[in-house]
Amino acid sequence: MTEFRKIEISVAELRFNALATGPAEGELVLFLHGFPEFADTWCAVMKSVAGAGFWTVAVDQRGYSEGARPKNRSDYGVEHLLSDVRGFADALARRRFHVVGHDWGAFLGWVLAAKNSDRVQSLTAISTPHPDAFFDAIETDEDQKKRSAYISFFRATDNAAENFFQAENYQRLRAVYQGKLPDLAVGENIRRLAAPGALTSALNWYRALVPGVRIGEVIVPTLYIWSTNDLALGKTAAMATEKYATGPYRFERFEGNSHWLLAEAPNRVSELVLEHLRAHPISGIRNGNRESLLLRKKP
Repeated sequence: MTEFRKIEISVAELRFNALATGPAEGELVLFLHGFPEFADTWCAVMKSVAGAGFWTVAVDQRGYSEGARPKNRSDYGVEHLLSDVRGFADALARRRFHVVGHDWGAFLGWVLAAKNSDRVQSLTAISTPHPDAFFDAIETDEDQKKRSAYISFFRATDNAAENFFQAENYQRLRAVYQGKLPDLAVGENIRRLAAPGALTSALNWYRALVPGVRIGEVIVPTLYIWSTNDLALGKTAAMATEKYATGPYRFERFEGNSHWLLAEAPNRVSELVLEHLRAHPISGIRNGNRESLLLRKKP
């Protein structure tokens, strides 16, 4: 039976709640959730990956952890979010690590892989295409423009999105999950997002985003998983992602599934993630203590 440990990770003055399982001497795999999710969305996948000998850690990210909920909208810019992820690895005493992300977590994974290929061993992006392909599609593809119309609503600063989601005891927020998650999981997500400042902090990821900024090619070995019935992310950007992933690249298309792949197809996702991790190992990771010492000695 897989045992999940609740841990706290400190990055600067922020304190993040996280779940960890698997052998701490194994290769580190950081799991990054999206909106509106928390670290426990990864539990099914983490069990499988940890069982194969990897050290798996999923974090309630900035705004989702009570101890990491700054009030300023600007504190949720992508550079701050990326700094958090690097900080997670630093706090766990690892220089190189694998990244697996869904939705916003996948967006961060793409940017991190583009900017910090010296640290990211491999990337698995679920649902979200390469940002350049996504922003290109918003500009040129009518289908993606329609799918992404909600982003402008989320970015409004008059609390319209908060009021919308909170109405009728959060029924509209519940509808975001499209009935794909168990009721218990949805209820737990809503309970946490109803905490003071939590929903606004989650929406601030959208509000602090600078739309259209390109990140360029990703040379890190990448697995991209996309589903044909994703409500928010259409075919054009998914198919165009290949031209921006210039390193080893694998694209897997799930027919008939929605955006909520971690709930709908956890076994298949786990199989693909494991295949990808095993295909791109971190050299010398079995000497984990040596790597940790090297990291601690860095100025």
